[in-house]
Amino acid sequence: MKRFEQLKSGELKEVILSKDEFLQLREQLVQRPDFKHFIGTAYPGGKVKFIWSEMQRT
Repeated sequence: MKRFEQLKSGELKEVILSKDEFLQLREQLVQRPDFKHFIGTAYPGGKVKFIWSEMQRT
């Protein structure tokens, strides 16, 4: 989850996870109080790219 903290702080611009990484971290990610600020985009092959948004999604 360190990468998500770095994404939130602006240290990283994006986080790209493999399918396996995403499946391992998903449960922890959805438990975060700031979960709706992380915007994920899925790509062919199972990769997921996350960015941080100041506005939370609905």
